[in-house]
Amino acid sequence: MRTDASKSVAFFQIDAFADRPFSGNPAAVCVLPAWPDDRWMQQVAAEMNLSETAFLVHRDLQDGYELRWFTPAIEVALCGHATLASAHALWESGRMEPVEVARFHTKSGVLTATRAGEWIELDFPATHAEPAEAPPGLLEALGTTAQFIGRSRFDYLIEVESEATVAALAPDQARLRTLPVRGVIVTSRASTPGLDFVSRFFAPGAGIDEDPVTGSAHCCLTPYWSAKTGKSAFVARQLSSRGGTLHVAIDGDRVRLRGQAVTVLRGELAV
Repeated sequence: MRTDASKSVAFFQIDAFADRPFSGNPAAVCVLPAWPDDRWMQQVAAEMNLSETAFLVHRDLQDGYELRWFTPAIEVALCGHATLASAHALWESGRMEPVEVARFHTKSGVLTATRAGEWIELDFPATHAEPAEAPPGLLEALGTTAQFIGRSRFDYLIEVESEATVAALAPDQARLRTLPVRGVIVTSRASTPGLDFVSRFFAPGAGIDEDPVTGSAHCCLTPYWSAKTGKSAFVARQLSSRGGTLHVAIDGDRVRLRGQAVTVLRGELAV
């Protein structure tokens, strides 16, 4: 792909699910004039070396944007934090008015984002976890025991006994990388006041040892904890080293995710 002055490739790096720089989950966002080949996008994602790089192309007739997500290793079908970052980039750069709803056409259907004061609310599909057997070696690689093991269409879900257990996990990433899983969500009820549940997300098979804050994981966590507690709305915290807080709610077969975002870099891709 070549660029020129009339078709520059705008680039943003945005910390999603964050209220201050250098926290939450960083995502790159590239606004493209047209779709390049997949190899170029994968190379850009590898160059960015973030958990996700989002690529956007505007659709005709004011029908929003087409959106795709790439890790440094693969393309993925659903990503929350890079969608939140994409919406933030469009509003902040003036490509969309603050009152407009951001519509994204993706491999997981149409996703929307709306502004709610300083927060951004995403409307995503729920991904339910059904009880499942863990692949041989999974719990050993995590270094823990499980109170529940399930699997969604994307990932395994492991409930452990406490927030302290989640925080202390130090998985064998090389061993996890050999298992036939995209990602592993580990969760527990929260003991920290003001939180309902906590989690961490490991996806070495997708090129991400640990994702700092994972919107798509909460599409599974929200219906899971709703079924266990009878509640429909939660405050959740992902306990990575950067950390991030989400306000989440189940609404039928949809999950609403609220987070904040901060722009760290703006520029243009030169290749």
